[in-house]
Amino acid sequence: MFKTRFLQLFIGFLVVIVGFTAWQIPHTSEDTVDTWTEEAEELQTEESGQDIRQQIQEAEEEFNEPPIDAFIDDVWKGVPGYNGRVIDVSESYENMKDHDRYAEELLVFRDRTPEVSYEDLPPTPFYKANPNKPMVGLVINVAWGNEHLPAILNELNEQDVEATFFLEGAWVRDYPRLARMIKEEGHEIGNHAYSHADMASLSTEEIRSELEDTNEVIAATLNEKPQWFTPPSGSFSNEVVEIARELDMYTVLWTVDTIDWQNPDPDAMVERVTNQIHPGATVLMHPTKPTAKGIGTMIEQIRGKDLEIGTISNVMSENRVTLSQKQTEEEEDDELLFNE
Repeated sequence: MFKTRFLQLFIGFLVVIVGFTAWQIPHTSEDTVDTWTEEAEELQTEESGQDIRQQIQEAEEEFNEPPIDAFIDDVWKGVPGYNGRVIDVSESYENMKDHDRYAEELLVFRDRTPEVSYEDLPPTPFYKANPNKPMVGLVINVAWGNEHLPAILNELNEQDVEATFFLEGAWVRDYPRLARMIKEEGHEIGNHAYSHADMASLSTEEIRSELEDTNEVIAATLNEKPQWFTPPSGSFSNEVVEIARELDMYTVLWTVDTIDWQNPDPDAMVERVTNQIHPGATVLMHPTKPTAKGIGTMIEQIRGKDLEIGTISNVMSENRVTLSQKQTEEEEDDELLFNE
């Protein structure tokens, strides 16, 4: 009987041991699997991060661009510089790591400024901006054509475009309300001499008077100090450019002429401009009927060539250009429509 009892206890003990072991094994295995899984995920994340960084670094060769110094060209005279760009590897990686993938649209760039800007050049006229800059500047010379100004200003407002209006001093004196209207619309104000004189034929004193008198009436009427001067009819001499520079103004002309003062057909005028347009172009206009009717279409067609539009200060600056938010949204809408 004792042996039987002992045997029963021994068998019971074995059952307990086996049961405990059977219970312990799967639990230990799950913990081990969890640990292995975590280690594998960490390793995969680390490898993915290294891969993203490597792709970003490889993209530097394709996307980095050196800055371009301003220089004086034999034909085009002063040519502004243009900022370069470099990929910010750390910021780009921070942008991409949450997405766990490399993507060009998530690259972050830093501008690199040129060593020589247009302010560093000796006195020289400027006809165009840097040809690497996908932007166009609008030059609107005002000495007459009052009746067309409201329509032009309205169209610029509708298109969300700012231009540089070069105002004749005597015109500002006679039509201060219209001059203020231009400024209130957010446009840049330039100096267009005082009496629409042939600047190349004037004496030193007369040149200085034309420029200073215009600056004074603009300051008194608009509280503005022009940075840019454009000579009436494009007539100037080196002395004109030098005196303008002494007065802290840069002389600018144009590369594309609407010839709107000849009263061309608006469609023909727009076609002429868009056929000649180029990155860094400056487009000359006046407050005329053809410009009032055609400027909206002109802006749309220039934008259709992937060019931004702005003031002379905008286009001549070294700042890099990207598509405007409005233009980007329009292109995205067109793409969605096409895909539908």
